[in-house]
Amino acid sequence: MIKFGPSGNCEAFYAAGYEHTEDSAHFVKEHGLDCFEYSFGRGVRMTEKKAASIKNAFAREGVELSVHAPYFINFANPDDEMAAKSYGYVLESAKMARLMGGRRIVFHPATQGKETRDAAFSRTLDRIKILRDYIYLNDLQDMMFCPETMGKTAQLGTVEEIAEICRLDPVFTPCVDFGHVNAREQGSLRTERDYLDRLELLISAVGEARMKCFHVHFSKIQYGAKGEIRHLTFEDTVYGPEFEPLACALLRLGLEPYIVSESAGTQTEDAMAMKAMYLKLKN
Repeated sequence: MIKFGPSGNCEAFYAAGYEHTEDSAHFVKEHGLDCFEYSFGRGVRMTEKKAASIKNAFAREGVELSVHAPYFINFANPDDEMAAKSYGYVLESAKMARLMGGRRIVFHPATQGKETRDAAFSRTLDRIKILRDYIYLNDLQDMMFCPETMGKTAQLGTVEEIAEICRLDPVFTPCVDFGHVNAREQGSLRTERDYLDRLELLISAVGEARMKCFHVHFSKIQYGAKGEIRHLTFEDTVYGPEFEPLACALLRLGLEPYIVSESAGTQTEDAMAMKAMYLKLKN
């Protein structure tokens, strides 16, 4: 089933007096939502005891949990030692996600750096093949590893590049950040057909089974000549993208992804707005 939820805790969560990730499970459920994404953006720093406590809280509420691996992953880095750290960041995130009761791990693939894009992407693919091998060696192949479309032109992570990465192995499922796609492509997502084109490309690349429950990030994002600048809220009327044409595309294709709102401070409210819009169109 399709799921909607926030990335991290919104401003209203703290205003209501909540503090802990365990509280997030009840807060999300109380607002009629289904999932929650926990970020290890600055590093995987959590005890096994804390992970177990979070797992129990989310299990009680029936809320699904995903995690975002550290932001500084870069599989295009020419330095093999730095690349080795990237393998570790993804694997550590996956092991902790399992302890937390989650199954999905979102990660940023790479940054182009000073090389040509073709050279940087070729190295990224080679490194992600090694990551795939590590995933199996660590018996983590039951988890979903979700490389994310990226919002800045200097980052590797176009829709086509994510499709190519996910072709490597069934352990990889696309994370499509539609705000990133829109920002990178200077406001390209306007109509249902715009969304269908991207989704049909991914279905062709990885198959309907994996795309049935793929991972989604959604928010409005301010952008400039080099792509993403900053995340906005649904109150913005300038930058987009809009969710309704995506909802129409998902219904047309019969897709039921895990949709995470990454709005700036209103991620819970905007996740609720997306769920209400989707259900209205469906019914």
